[in-house]
This record gives sequence, structure tokens and C-alpha cells, in this order.
Amino acid sequence: MAFHPIVDVERMSVWGYEALVRGTQGQSAFAILDQVDESNRYKFDQNCRVKAITLAGQLFRPDEDTRLSINFMPNAVYEPSACIRTSLETARRVGFNPRRIMFEFTENERMVDTGHVGRIIAEYKRLGFVTAIDDFGAGHAGLNLLASFQPDIIKIDMEIIRGIADSAARQAIVAGIMHMAQTLDITVIAEGIETEAELATLRGAGIRLFQGYLFALPAIEHLPAVSLGATPLQ
Repeated sequence: MAFHPIVDVERMSVWGYEALVRGTQGQSAFAILDQVDESNRYKFDQNCRVKAITLAGQLFRPDEDTRLSINFMPNAVYEPSACIRTSLETARRVGFNPRRIMFEFTENERMVDTGHVGRIIAEYKRLGFVTAIDDFGAGHAGLNLLASFQPDIIKIDMEIIRGIADSAARQAIVAGIMHMAQTLDITVIAEGIETEAELATLRGAGIRLFQGYLFALPAIEHLPAVSLGATPLQ
């Protein structure tokens, strides 16, 4: 697992870290996910959760509330309360507060049953987990997904972010997302931030949580140094 920070630019601190799967020989996430199919999806999903939580128990300071963000595959979850047991047991074993865990699902994975996804989110929220839609604006379901169920967080896809400083259309789209999020009481994270101009434009739109190479590169099995320009973050 590699860890990539999500920063709070108002508090000048690290809000959380997303756990990203990597190969044991440094292979990319794409190379690993390309090997996942119906025969191994459930086991792969569970093993990734266990690995991420175990490492967080070792790397995260126990006296802080820094969150661990874990990607999960909705189509791998056959029954929400049963499938979450291993995650809860792992958190107890390593002494990691499960309320610090955020589960992200990407709308790039075609939803076989959106009602099932809604039940997963409802169960995870009931258990105290934070839930998030990753890559918002780039997937199969789009606004229909958000209309069906509301997670705690949406992460705006980087393709919407790229070049936003010089694009009135992209700025208008983000403004629309922000209006919807505020109405639905959903927090917004902008991901894929690479330039100071992107950061400034999105801060002007009211976003405070960011993720991207501007702050740090993912680090395999340790927490990377994080900075905002010339300023190190705590």
C-alpha cells in the first residue's frame, strides 16, 4: 500500500491519507486491478482493507484523528454487515479507531445494483464510518448516483480540475457541485491538484480539502512529507 495525503489548507494540516494499492515489485494500481475479476474480487477487496488498516495502526499517531481512506469495490460486497466484520476485527487488533476510516467507492466501476450500493453506504454510516464517492463527475452513473444516496464526501475527479484556472466552463461546473454539496450537507475534496493556480482557483470556490502531487507524492508503506508550497504541513 502507498499512502497519499488529503490536506486541509485552512488548518494547514493533514486531514487524512488515502491507501493506494501497489504491486510488491512497484507495479501501478492499474496493473494490479487489471488482474481482479469475479473469481478473486471479494478476497482482493478484503485483503486490501486488512493491509491498509494494519499499516495505519503502525504509522498513524493514535492520539490524532487523521483519517484513513480506503477504496472498496461495491460489487465485491455481498452483504454489508458481514463484509465489514474483517475490517472491524483488524481495527480492534491493531488499536485503530474505526471511526477514523473513510470508505471510498468510485463511480467508474459500473454499478450492478445501485440499490445495493445505497445499502452499503447506509450500513457503513450506521457503523460510524465516513463514506465518499471518488472520481465524482467521471463515471457511469453521474448525478443519478448522488440523487439515489448521499455519502458524507464527494471527491471531484481530476479531469474536471485540470486547467480549471483558465476555464470558465470548469469553474462553473465546480460552482454547481459546490452548491449541490452545500444543499445536501456533503463535504467536497478536490483531487489531482498539481499547480498553485488550480489550488487558488478551487480555494476561491470554497473548497478546503485537497489531494494531489502539489502536496506530496504517494509513499509506499510510509507517510510522505507534505507541504503547501514552501510551507511544511503538520
